[in-house]
Order: sequence, then C-alpha cells, then structure tokens
Amino acid sequence: MEKATFAAGCFWGVQALFDKIDGVISTTVGYIGGQTDEPTYEEVCTDQTGHAEAIEITFDPSEITYKELLELFWNNHNPTTLNRQGVDVGTQYRSAIFYHNKEQEEIAKQSKEALANSNKYQNPIVTEIVAATTFYPAEEYHQKYLQKRGQNSCGI
Repeated sequence: MEKATFAAGCFWGVQALFDKIDGVISTTVGYIGGQTDEPTYEEVCTDQTGHAEAIEITFDPSEITYKELLELFWNNHNPTTLNRQGVDVGTQYRSAIFYHNKEQEEIAKQSKEALANSNKYQNPIVTEIVAATTFYPAEEYHQKYLQKRGQNSCGI
C-alpha cells in the first residue's frame, strides 16, 4: 500500500470523489502544511495556521497508479485559483500535492507540466508541489461527512 495526499478545496467533496475509486483502500480528511501542531477545524478556518484542508489516500498501486490518482485530482478542481475553490476562500483551500517520496515528486511535477502545456487553462496553474509533512486527521464529524448526509458534493 502507498499514500497520496492532495489538497483541492473542500475536503468533503474530495473525499467523496476518491472513496468511489477502485484501488483506493481508505481516505482520511485532515490538515497538512501548516505550523500549528494538532490544529482544529476552527483554527484552520481562521486562515492563520497555514494548513490546507487535505485528503490522505491509502491506495493499492497494483490496482491504481499514483499517476491515475493525479489525473483525478487535476480533473476535479480548478488548479488556477490561488487559495480558492468555488466559494471557499483562504489558504486552507489551496491546491497542493504533498508528495511522500522522490518518485511521487517527479510524477507530480511531470503531470503539472503536461497540464500546463495542454492549454486547458487560460491562467497559470498555481498548485503547490511540496514534501508531505505531518498530516493531522480532522475531527471525526468531518470524516465521510457527505456520505453521512447522503450528499455527493459540497454544493459548489
């Protein structure tokens, strides 16, 4: 099993997307990339901790590749809006790839470059590609939030 960690706006919708994918063993929503230990949702929402709302994915690389996960990531949010996805605004909603090893770093950089060269977007891609740091799982009520409510998206 391997891990992938992505930030693409509202983590509820990102989790709902990846939970449906064959080869994804588990998903956890949480916070990464900030300077506060054990941040709470309320703290992250102040835009002061530096954390992104993110999803940590455990996947079976014999069933789905990291590159395929990246394709889903790119195709399901807007990587050209800085610190924003839809109506959600703040650094916690930034687009980011948190790689877990050098291979993931290379694949992520190549995929970003290929997307930039595809001319799919008029504006530059602002997605960060940075080394994964400590991932703090969000509070239990955030886990599988949309599924618990019978919803498929954040409504954006």
